[in-house]
Amino acid sequence: MITKTVLIKDTTPGSTSGTKEFFDVFTAALRESKLADEIRLVRAADIGVYNHGIVLKILPDNITYANVQHHDIKRIIGVTLKHGNPIKDLLYQPRAYQLRLVLKNCGRIDPESIDDYIAHDGYRALSAALQAGPDTVIREITASGLRGRGGGGFPTGLKWSMTRSTPGNEKYMICNADEGDPGAYMDRSVLEGDPHAVIEGMLIAGFAIGASQGYFYIRAEYPLAIERVQKAIDQAHAYGLVGERIFGSDFSMDLEIRLGAGAFVCGEETALIASIEGKRGTPSPRPPYPSVKGLWGKPTCINNVETLANVPSIIRNGSAWFSRIGTENSKGTKVFAVTGKVRNSGLIEVPMGTTLRDIVFEIGGGTASGKRFKAVQTGGPSGGVIPEHLLDTPVDYDNLQKLGSIMGSGGMIVMDEDDCMVDIAKFYLKFCVDESCGKCAPCRIGGYQMLNLLENISRGNATLEDLERLRLIAKAMQKASLCGLGQTAANPVLSTLRYFEDEYREHILNRRCPSKKCTALLQFIIDRSRCKKCGLCARSCPEKAITGDKEHGYTIDTARCINCGMCFETCKFGAVERN
Repeated sequence: MITKTVLIKDTTPGSTSGTKEFFDVFTAALRESKLADEIRLVRAADIGVYNHGIVLKILPDNITYANVQHHDIKRIIGVTLKHGNPIKDLLYQPRAYQLRLVLKNCGRIDPESIDDYIAHDGYRALSAALQAGPDTVIREITASGLRGRGGGGFPTGLKWSMTRSTPGNEKYMICNADEGDPGAYMDRSVLEGDPHAVIEGMLIAGFAIGASQGYFYIRAEYPLAIERVQKAIDQAHAYGLVGERIFGSDFSMDLEIRLGAGAFVCGEETALIASIEGKRGTPSPRPPYPSVKGLWGKPTCINNVETLANVPSIIRNGSAWFSRIGTENSKGTKVFAVTGKVRNSGLIEVPMGTTLRDIVFEIGGGTASGKRFKAVQTGGPSGGVIPEHLLDTPVDYDNLQKLGSIMGSGGMIVMDEDDCMVDIAKFYLKFCVDESCGKCAPCRIGGYQMLNLLENISRGNATLEDLERLRLIAKAMQKASLCGLGQTAANPVLSTLRYFEDEYREHILNRRCPSKKCTALLQFIIDRSRCKKCGLCARSCPEKAITGDKEHGYTIDTARCINCGMCFETCKFGAVERN
């Protein structure tokens, strides 16, 4: 009868045979100990631990051993498998850990049940806030050190205080759920998995600033999030938690949803406000700030989803509890969407101050391809690219800014050695050019000029003077653009120039792309010794530049070839080479 299962995986980078050899030795040791019928050994494809030699996970004891050697097998059998005791010197001690504050209820409660949320301390914080009073609530949020999770990192308590102190009989609270960064889905996941937490945070914020009306601004591409938020609002309304005289107090506040059409620029506060008002979503000069003159000219406070989701926990547990988490100037946790060429892509939540290395390698598991890590891009299209030698940087607002990047809303894209930094900069800049509202010349014209320069570099038609032109235009955009989109659009270009200028020079001086991504600089040839004469490459070529037949094989006419790469992508035998 099987009583325990041992999962075995050799996590040594590049290892292919270590697991089998260890498995065979372990199997023989179990036979010798007469435990072969009680212990099941499994060669696991993935245990969730990486770069720690041979790793064992023992179930159902849930004991994980790392860097296990052959001579440890008898100890494991005698101490753990026979008697159930852990061996301390073999125990896996993760360097990085996740701490779920914002995501704590996601996957744990029914997001469509207000009763389930209440059973998990839901709306207790709202009740406590109403009893404490607006000034006490603002002092508590200020003391916690909570900063806006939407990208700018502005102190939340200060924003609330400014809005509250502005005279006005009518004030508005807005939840910014216009998440538009490529690869980012943090806000969507929170709205879908724990909508009542965001509603509770929004009600507390509205009470603190003196608002009577709140709006969720959610992009229309999030239908499930919209559905669940609306259902949660309706449920809260039915329970008397939204609407008139909440909890029998003098505080009344209604909530509504407004849909965004997917314009990236509407993540900026003044553009978002214009969109809610039914106008074209373009930014306006500041000051006046929304806290003074916002929605329909009234004092308005805007916080993003993750910021508001933190509020109930802070009110319930106290500012001292929250401020103990994170770094000196960046308190609490941060949710990241780790995507790109990473083994474990997905949402994570870690304390501020966790290093990039721990996020990418300990939690993310390193590159999915097993190839050399090259860089990580943080902050979405407005962020920067951070190279390998800076991976030990603790993640917080100030450190990322020093590196030429930003926290942003929490997108984090991992790149390996096959990624070209010129191509990466071009991709993000093109996104910003496409999403620019065109209202101000520095962004509208400057972004387009920079994109043209990058296109010339990727085609080998540039000079070294173009690098200085890129820097000059980028600095002009940073200083003169009207809103954050234009002010930060150049970050990917400046950061790749800062850390990977040698790649730019290689494109310009030698007309060569080291990562073989810029097709205009490549030459495609067919290796006749590998060619199977199947004709797939010829059929895929849009320019009919591949000639030959199934009897004699195929060749590429380089004069007619437009370097589209279709033949390379189509060939299943590695016969088409990029040089």
